[in-house]
Parts: sequence; C-alpha cells; structure tokens
Amino acid sequence: MPDSIDASDALIDNWTKRLEENATRYQALADRMQGQTVTERSKDGTVQVTIDSRGLLKNLVIAETAAGKRMAEVSAEVMRLVQRAQARIPELLQQAMTETTGTGDQAAAEIVREAQSTFPAPPPEPEPAFPEPDRVRRFLPEDTEEPRTPPVPPAPPAPP
Repeated sequence: MPDSIDASDALIDNWTKRLEENATRYQALADRMQGQTVTERSKDGTVQVTIDSRGLLKNLVIAETAAGKRMAEVSAEVMRLVQRAQARIPELLQQAMTETTGTGDQAAAEIVREAQSTFPAPPPEPEPAFPEPDRVRRFLPEDTEEPRTPPVPPAPPAPP
C-alpha cells in the first residue's frame, strides 16, 4: 500500500508541476500580447489608426490634407483601416504563441482560431464610390460655347 500512496503523490506532483509550467507560459503569452499594437495608414497618408491587441482603437490621426475630402470618404477609410489592423491580430497572436507556449499547445491553438473568427480578413477594397475632387468637371454654359474673340476694331480713317 505505501507504494500506491507514493505513486499517487508523484502523479499529483507531476500534474501540479505541469499546471504551473502551463500557467507560466500562458502568463508570458498574455504579457507579450498586452503591449502589442497594430498601426495601419491609408495609401495617401491622410488617415492612420492604431489598435491594441484586443482590437480596440487606441489612436486615430487624420491629416489636415483630408479636409478636401468628403467626410463619407474619410469615415469609410477609417473603418477600412481598423478592419485591416484588426485582421492582423491573429498573426501577432500566433507569433507570440510560437515564442511562449509553443505551436503544439491545443488551448493556444484554440485561442488563435477564436481570434481569427473574431477578426477575419477584411473584404477587398472597393473601387472609390466617390469621384476624386480633381476629376470632377462641371459643364456650365461658358464651358460649352466656343470662346469668343473680341471684335476687331475698325481701321482708323485714312488721313486726308
């Protein structure tokens, strides 16, 4: 009977040790992700967003040059950038997991799958819904008429 008790104690000690090691690795994963941020910038540089590892917007910068754009365009660009930044979270989580818990851990793999479903890849960027301001052409009456040439003044009378 004493051998059975000693074997049980060893088994419990082994479980306890593995649980403590897992807790340490998961805490390292959580600490690593805590300070992670993702920043995305628009192609023209007018909008920049930064999100944290939970997908929350932490910073939004709209350049003065955006003042010439329609607000619908600017707000749509903000949302596109937030989605693009959030879609990078599973990649960051996978990298942090590889460095802390390892790739074979089932629980960590489930965390990555959950992040992928929460933050899916953004839809492809649509064609601009609004014409660019420099491409807008107004056809007003003065634009459609032939340019008028000023009348030629009559020749001065010949001297006597």
